[in-house]
Amino acid sequence: METKRWTVQIYLSEHGDDTFAKAVLTTGDGHLAGAGHARRNPVDPSVPEIGDELATARALADLADKLLVITSRDIAQVAPPVERNSLW
Repeated sequence: METKRWTVQIYLSEHGDDTFAKAVLTTGDGHLAGAGHARRNPVDPSVPEIGDELATARALADLADKLLVITSRDIAQVAPPVERNSLW
């Protein structure tokens, strides 16, 4: 059995009240990236960790959505055609 290693790196940048995250999945076949953004309400206290967490969660969710789309396409390419029973 072969063990594969996929890694996810998270890149964070802050610009004022905005935090941006990029989640990059690296596999043996290449890279896939997701993006996330968080914006602090100016009336809220500044807690940078919260912006980091929220932006990262959104980037990971975006990455997961993209991976599911790719997986669905891959399945469609290898799955046998669906037979339809027509009553007409």
